[in-house]
Amino acid sequence: MPARPAKPIFGMWTWVALLVFAALIAATIYLSQKPPTPEAEPTDASTVSYVFTEEDGLPTSIEIQPSDGQAVSVARNAENVWALELPEVAEADQGSAEAAATSVTTLRILNEVEGDPEIFGLDNPVYVITIKFTGGSEHALEVGDTTPTNNGYYVRLDKQRMLVVSLDGVDALLTLAKFPPYLNTPTPTALPPTEAPAATPTSAPKLTVTPTP
Repeated sequence: MPARPAKPIFGMWTWVALLVFAALIAATIYLSQKPPTPEAEPTDASTVSYVFTEEDGLPTSIEIQPSDGQAVSVARNAENVWALELPEVAEADQGSAEAAATSVTTLRILNEVEGDPEIFGLDNPVYVITIKFTGGSEHALEVGDTTPTNNGYYVRLDKQRMLVVSLDGVDALLTLAKFPPYLNTPTPTALPPTEAPAATPTSAPKLTVTPTP
């Protein structure tokens, strides 16, 4: 009597299940090793870093130049008081100017990015912020687009490092450009009164007297 052919140890569906299981394991390993996206915030508080360092010191002047508007600049004067320099020389509201200076020192770096600056809106930045510090340094910060999740701005520091910086910190700083910190709101310059045109004298009509017969 002929011997029956031996059945395979693993059936077809068993092999299919094993292949699917292996694919899931490979996908899990790939995702676990995938680098974080540029807009991801640091999860560990100890890894938080700031755009400007303690070596820079405190801001002594801040100038914000919009791409489509007039520049706004404040600086500490000889009495160490904030004064408005642009768009005109005037006394500055100390609270607003100091709030902008605080925003400078608390700009958090969420991530560092690489690539073509045009991708991040840094080929034609929306704002250019120039800051001088008590430590003697001067830095320029170009502000580009917001991130896809709208949690930060793409910025470029001194034409070199491209970073993702916290949205709230940049917005607080840009308030200075949108609302210049005048101590007293400037009033429009009054126009000189318009003189009324001189009246042209008119001659009285001549009356013709007809004698009565």
